[in-house]
Amino acid sequence: MQEESSISLAGIFGGLFDGLWWLVQNIGMAFYNFGYAISHPQLWLDWSDKQAVMRFVYYGGSAEFFFVVFTAFLVLTAVGMYFRGFMWGMVRGLEGFANTVGRFFAWAGLLMVLQQIIIVFMQRVFTRPDMSFGFGIPLQMDISWFAEELKLYNALVVCLCVTYTFVQGGHVRVDLIYAGVSHRTKKVIDMVGSMIFMMPTAVLIWMYGWFFLWRHLIVPKPSASDTIERLLMKARALRWNIETIGFSPNGFNGYFLFKILLVSFAGLVFLHAIAFFYRSFLECVEGQGSEGKYLDKDSLGEGEEAYEGAH
Repeated sequence: MQEESSISLAGIFGGLFDGLWWLVQNIGMAFYNFGYAISHPQLWLDWSDKQAVMRFVYYGGSAEFFFVVFTAFLVLTAVGMYFRGFMWGMVRGLEGFANTVGRFFAWAGLLMVLQQIIIVFMQRVFTRPDMSFGFGIPLQMDISWFAEELKLYNALVVCLCVTYTFVQGGHVRVDLIYAGVSHRTKKVIDMVGSMIFMMPTAVLIWMYGWFFLWRHLIVPKPSASDTIERLLMKARALRWNIETIGFSPNGFNGYFLFKILLVSFAGLVFLHAIAFFYRSFLECVEGQGSEGKYLDKDSLGEGEEAYEGAH
């Protein structure tokens, strides 16, 4: 029994050591991989070369890319902990980016409403089977195409306004213990939540969405299990085959845009998880007086304070 227990403990510690060594190796290689990618952009950005396209596909969802991003996060965090002004600058930059993207694409909601009104008028009043938009060479499609396209505006709002809504505190929350704990405990909960929930979820969505996107853009279809060598072999037969299949004969046929939005959603959530972690850390260290520092929240105007946060 003692020999079996000693063997099992040795196996556990051996596995932990191997895992830690693998982690350290990948973090160390991240500096080399990043430098090599920057110094040889033609290997993955020159899309006239079919192999460059396949390298872009592979490395966009690879462990190498993950560790480059992860290592950059570790380095920036270490620098930010020493220079808090630098970390506040990253928070303001990432939150400003979220607000800018969200405020711009929030207008898609208005476009969706206006287009729906036009569709109703064209169908019920003018009894037209098609619609035409634009100048010079207009976009002329069946009304069913424009009706199905309304889902794209909805997807733009959902995917590209998600972090903007987070900054503004507009997401629905279920509070069981958060409101009753101290300021520092709240910030610890926020930090743990951003690291354990937001970041891993964003990575999983990215990994799924990345290959889901490219499987509808090119053939032969890439797979998440393909090695770089196998993808480079597939590059010989590579050709663009962008999905243009609709759910109805004359319906909207740009559904590949939804796959791009899925990847964009994952990237935005990951970036904002970093911003939320940094803000929570700084507000925890600096105390309650720094809560909401540099936070750029929308305002309904003077005298409307009672209604803010309720939208």
